[in-house]
Amino acid sequence: MTADQIVTTPAPSTPDRSGLPAVNSWDEFTALREIVVGDATHIRLPEQDDPSAWLSCFPKLTRAELGKLEVGEVPAQIVEETNEDLAVLCDSLRGLGVTVHRPAVVDHSVEFGTPQWRTAGFKSYCPRDLTLVVGSAIIETPSPTRSRYFELFGLRPLFQDYLLRGATWLAAPRPQLPDELYLIDPDGLPDLGETEPVFDAANVLRLGRDLFYQVSRSGNELGLRWLESTVRLLGDIRIHPLRGVYGYTHIDSTITFLRPGLVLLNPGRIRPDAVPEPLRGWDVLWCPPLRQPVIGPPTLSEHWISMNLLMVDEEHAIVDADQPELIAALEERGITVLPHRLRHAQVLGGGFHCVTLDTVRTGGPENYLD
Repeated sequence: MTADQIVTTPAPSTPDRSGLPAVNSWDEFTALREIVVGDATHIRLPEQDDPSAWLSCFPKLTRAELGKLEVGEVPAQIVEETNEDLAVLCDSLRGLGVTVHRPAVVDHSVEFGTPQWRTAGFKSYCPRDLTLVVGSAIIETPSPTRSRYFELFGLRPLFQDYLLRGATWLAAPRPQLPDELYLIDPDGLPDLGETEPVFDAANVLRLGRDLFYQVSRSGNELGLRWLESTVRLLGDIRIHPLRGVYGYTHIDSTITFLRPGLVLLNPGRIRPDAVPEPLRGWDVLWCPPLRQPVIGPPTLSEHWISMNLLMVDEEHAIVDADQPELIAALEERGITVLPHRLRHAQVLGGGFHCVTLDTVRTGGPENYLD
């Protein structure tokens, strides 16, 4: 190859048959065209003597309570039933005309590490957690969870295909995740420090040209700073930090954008007088009380995971079939609910938004706030 043949500028994202770029996802609610759905195969609970696992999995438990947990492989029945539910979800999405991708099966029992620590894997159940799609860009985020260090390898073939079709593929600086990153708060519980930029993609919600970033135990201030510096390369994009909203992990069981001007909020985490400032002119649907399943040992998610829904478009939502009050509230706002089951969402730490990653929607970088 000669010097004048070398491409030094990004190729434009190649449109597909529908006229949309290979990757195009700016929001959480415009018409869905292409999506990744997770897989529960080989899911396991990380060893809890790892400070990153304590922080990410059970940050409300004491060290003594951690010692009573069973770690390692999740029971086969839970895995099988979850994969059954995910298969039904995939079939439903395909029936709606959505292209569905699945991650490659990964053996999460294999150990790996760095010069500072060793661990085994976690899961491929929640593709939303580690990949942020902004427009035609795929951003691999620097998770603070050691056991998820190589999780995205199961999606690399898909990302490479998108790259060859014109998408932008970025990865945050690979974090070192030293012990110094993991702090202990005054109550003796784990907290996240500022040693280096770390955050999960599920700390971010997208609203056209606006992103909402939750500062919490799964996303620090340095992670916010890195993301701000990066999205400047992608266009005129604004980031709204959310501080003091929910201090634990991800944002998508606290705030859910349903359509322009309508947002579903978690009344257990947000007070009416503390609605985030950019959303104070919006119509708020407060999530009704959720029915709580009978759960034994501590779970990876709280019962609020049932408000973790997936918008297929502005008029249709995939929602937990076991939450009739939430379904009725959505239907009163003109949203047609497509009820589905995800029997072990609370145990495994992921609802319908968590277990999916939309890569193509019809919306663009709209300004929904001004």
